[in-house]
Formats: sequence, structure tokens, C-alpha cells
Amino acid sequence: MQVGPRRGGRFTAPVVVLSLLLVIALGAWWGVDYLRARLAGNGCDALTSVEITAAPDVAPVLTRLAATVPQEECFSVNVTASESAKTADLLGTTTSGGPDVWVPESSTMLSQARDAGAWNLPESGQSVANSPVVLGLPDETARRFGWPGNTPAWQEILDDSPVGMPDPARDPLGISTLLGLRKLTGKAPDPAAAFTAAMRKLNPAPGRFPAAFPATEQSVLARNLVAAYPGVPVQGFDYPYVVLPKASEASRTAAERFLRLLLDPLAAATFANAGFRAPNGHFAVPRAQDSRTDPAPHPPGAPPVTDLYAALQAWAGTNLSARVQVLLDVSGSMAAAVPGTGKSRMELTLQAATQGLGLFKPTTELGLWLFSTKLDGDKDYRVLLPMKTIAEQTTSGGVEQLQAVRPKPGGATGLYDSILAAYQNARQNWKPGRINLVVVLTDGRNEDSDTLGLPRLLEELGKLQDPRKPLPVIGIGIGPDIDASELRQVSTATGGDSFTTPDPRKISDVFYQALSKIMCQPPTCKN
Repeated sequence: MQVGPRRGGRFTAPVVVLSLLLVIALGAWWGVDYLRARLAGNGCDALTSVEITAAPDVAPVLTRLAATVPQEECFSVNVTASESAKTADLLGTTTSGGPDVWVPESSTMLSQARDAGAWNLPESGQSVANSPVVLGLPDETARRFGWPGNTPAWQEILDDSPVGMPDPARDPLGISTLLGLRKLTGKAPDPAAAFTAAMRKLNPAPGRFPAAFPATEQSVLARNLVAAYPGVPVQGFDYPYVVLPKASEASRTAAERFLRLLLDPLAAATFANAGFRAPNGHFAVPRAQDSRTDPAPHPPGAPPVTDLYAALQAWAGTNLSARVQVLLDVSGSMAAAVPGTGKSRMELTLQAATQGLGLFKPTTELGLWLFSTKLDGDKDYRVLLPMKTIAEQTTSGGVEQLQAVRPKPGGATGLYDSILAAYQNARQNWKPGRINLVVVLTDGRNEDSDTLGLPRLLEELGKLQDPRKPLPVIGIGIGPDIDASELRQVSTATGGDSFTTPDPRKISDVFYQALSKIMCQPPTCKN
């Protein structure tokens, strides 16, 4: 072989040798790295991680099953237990981060998460387990109802004893209990009245420990209690397995493979040993007979979304749980003195509003905006009190801030733009399980010439209506300058009502008349 410089398009020996050494070195480096990856992943080029957030009761079972994923599947599963209401809030407020999969207790939580802002969340998921919702009773209480010879029923317990109740707006046990009661009272001569009466029995008398409380069959078994069944098909906990939109393609594929493992008959025994039924409502593994639960099948059944919202709205009306967005007029005319009172329109309005706060439950949420013209730059409105519970507003100085409000000298009434902005905000933050409303307090008609106008306001309000999620405007107008027709049209467009008087001295009467309308919601009151 000729040794020397390259001639005739051929490499010399040193160059060839150097190239071969380089190739060997690169190959060795790649081979070691590849070998390490294969060894570390037990034969996998890469290990895909699947992050699952699950309801606390089912999370331990998912964790045990995650440990059984075969090594050759090339993915791992990490399960985090979290209350479903917190997860729903998280999914509604973030567009990045979070888990790849969510397994809440109930499909009802998917609807509530979508309401919280998770608009791209799937409406349903694959059930991986089931547990009927029951009333849990200690042995001593159950014996009063003839147990163990007789299995207690919901109706006889409600007729006899106080029953605890979690907040259905936050706890899936609460909403399942409401849906059960709604179905239980559905054949009564007056279903609405019977449902309201049943809901009132879910509030134990002060100082009395509830004789029973909503629970799942699985938790009753774990705590050695006695289960009372409703006697009608009720939406239980169906544990939907939902792959979230943010999951990567690799994680999504791995999550679907883990779902197949969860639905495998071999996994059914793990769920059964923890007290869960199969997704079809049957126990996958025969259980020894005991008198604490009913081994008969309890097929699941998700209620229509309209039933969900109707039940929550009825609960809100019965318990005066509200979410109120208040729009308060601070235009210059609110400084006008009211003859015979020694006070201004503003002072009388604030006095009535402050007294009215005491009529709501401490858990009622309230936010307050002020409006006039150009109150915040070019905007006619600004936030005074962000949305908080009455209890939080009281402890954080909200009442003092309200009482310190003064009219804007020379300010006109920028009514239309302010109403639309407040309504859009309330619609975006609509919350199930509460009476959601917008309350407008004003002493005049719209005086802002640079506005969208009444026809356009009514058109926009019409577009924002959702029969499943009522959001009425309650108009309260005082003084000789109000336009009763204007307020009435706005309220009617939203399913609300208006209350007006030309005499500012009657603000308290009008205010309490409006509050009675707010707190008397069907089916609590009949029109």
C-alpha cells in the first residue's frame, strides 16, 4: 500500500487509520450509553413517566397497581392523592403543569371542573371502579332502625334523625346525596316541596351530633359502619379515568396502557379487596356475607347535567348560599341630601347594605364594584371589594371600606358599560351550589353618552344566558331620577327583577324587598 499524501482521490493510510479510530471511539461511546439506557430501563430505550392525581380513597389502590406495571412496558406511574375540589380548581386556573391523568371520585366533578375554567376537560372518562353513596351509621344508631335484621333506608333515617351534610359545591359526596334525595322525592305529590323538606333535614340542629352522614360503601366497610341505601338508583362514585389535554403523546399512550391494566380482571381483585366494586356495580370477587352492606348489584348511572345544576341551585336556595356581585352607584347625585333624614342618598344606601349583609350566611360570597363615569381611567367602574365570603370581608375590613365610600364629585351615571362588565365577570366566575346574582344599586339613569347603549346591552346580556346556570340581575333604584323601565328591561333580560322607589327614604324597604327575592328561590318559595 502506498503511504503518503492523498493522490487520485484516495486517502493516505494515516488518514484512514485516524478515521477508523474516530468511528470506533464514537461507536464505543454510543454503545456504552445505549447499554446503560437499556440496563437502566430494563430493556427500554426510554422510560415514560405518567403522573396521576387521584381522589384520596382510590389513590392507594392505583399506587399498588402502578407497582405491578411490567418492566418491559417501559413506563412508570406516579400517583398523587388530592381532594377533587382542589384539583378541579387547579385545572381551571392553569394552562400548564399538573398531572397527565385525573381520577376524581365522581363524573360530577368533571362538570364542576369545567365550570371552574377547565373548558377543554373531557366531559366523561372510563370508570375504573364503583362505590355506591350511602348513609353511614354507627352500630348503636343502626340498631334503633332494626339492624341487623332490617337494613335501614334513607327515608326513615331522615324522618327520625339529624343527618350531616358536606358542602355539595365542593364535596362530591354532597352532590351525590342531593341527587339521591331528588330522585327519592321525585314521585311525591309535590316533588319540589318534598325535596326542599328533605334538604332541610340535612342540617343537624345546633349542638347535636348527626346520627348519620353521607359516605361511600367503600368507606363504610373500611370504618366498620352500617350502610343505609336510598332505595332508588343513585349516582354513586364512578372514579372516571381522564387523560388530560396537557399530556404529551408519549404519556398519553402510556396512560392508555395503564388504563388497560386497571380494567384487567387481575386488577379487579385489588379493587375488591379495598372495598370497591367493579365499574358495572358488581363486586368482582365474591365477598363473605355481612350485614353491614348490601352485596346486591348497584349499577352506576350518571345524571343529566341539568339534574346536577338543578339540585345544586335548589340547595343554594334552601340554605341561602349565594355568590353576589354588587354594583354600587357612586355618581355625584348620590351625595344629595334626603329631606327629613339628615343623611345623603349614599349614607342611607350604605346603611341598608351593611344591615343586609347580616341576613346572608357567613359562607355567602360577595364582591363589590363602584361605578360612575371614568372611575378607573376610561372605565366607568372599579373593584372595591374582591369576591370573598361575608366572614372574610368582615375580618379583613371590608365593612369599613364599604362604609367609607363617598360619591365622586361631578361624576355621572355610567350604567350600561358597568352592568355589562360586572355581568361578564360574574358569568365567567359562576359557581355551582350557590345563588349567583348581580345586584345593581343606583339613583339614576344612564348618563354616559360614550356607551354601548341599551339595545346593545340587552343583546349582549341575551348572549350570556345559560338556562343551566341562572345569573339574574336584581336592580334596586332609588330617587326621582331613576328610569324604572331601564332597570326592568335589564333585569328581565337575565331572569331577574327590579325594585324601585322615587323616595330615597324608602331605600331600606326596597332593599329588603329585593333581598327577600334573592333568598326566596325555587323550590324554596313558589311564585
